[in-house]
This record gives sequence, structure tokens and C-alpha cells, in this order.
Amino acid sequence: MLLIYDGQCGFCVRSAAWIKARLPETARVEPWQSLPLERLGLTRADAQSCVWWIEGADLESAEVAGGTDDHAAVSPAKFSGSDAIGRSLVAAGGIWAAVGKVVIHPPGRWLAAPAYSLIAANRHRLSRLGNIRRAH
Repeated sequence: MLLIYDGQCGFCVRSAAWIKARLPETARVEPWQSLPLERLGLTRADAQSCVWWIEGADLESAEVAGGTDDHAAVSPAKFSGSDAIGRSLVAAGGIWAAVGKVVIHPPGRWLAAPAYSLIAANRHRLSRLGNIRRAH
């Protein structure tokens, strides 16, 4: 399991730290800027547009389907935006798993997707607000 976020966005960094503290130790939470995106089947534009949750990749070597080793590669499952957030919450377990299930299934999904889009479009503004609040 891998959560990919924008490491240059303060709001994203704080959100990633929050979920990382709740995920199992086997999950990784990494900024897209430090990952071999092409080996994960993502482009820079993909990573810049939203958060990603990837399951089923050999994350140690970033091997994905089409790799060159002799073992049959498994195509990773990739989820973006609110689906990524929801799946990361499910992986966190406990009450967060219930919240995550609401996020990824209708009717909750119908609200989560536009809410995520609104937050993602304004994440740098939210980052600035967080910095102002911490300064006081």
C-alpha cells in the first residue's frame, strides 16, 4: 500500500502525516516528488493533480506489471482523489475504516468526490491558512 501526495503543499504534508500515523506499518506514505512515477504507472501530471493510493505493487523496487524480472508481475490497483482518501481510511482501520467506506461507496461517494475536488483545487490556499494559524 502506498499513498502518494504533493510534498510541496503544506496542507497535503500535514494530511499525509495524519493518515500515516493511523496506517499499518506496512503502508508507505510518500511525496510524489521522491518516487519513480513512471515505474508506478503514473505521470507527473497525474501526481500533480491529486492524491493516489496504490495497492499490489512491489513498492521496495517500484516494480509493476511489465517489469523485467522473471516473476509474473501483478498490475497494481490505483485509486485517485476521494477514492484514494477513502481507501487509505479503510486501511487505517477502526472507526476510520467505516468513514472510508462511506467515502468510497454511494451515496457518500457522490458528496466526497466534489468535496475532494474543491479541496484539491484550493490546497495551496489551505496551506497558507495553516501557516498563518501556526504563526500566532
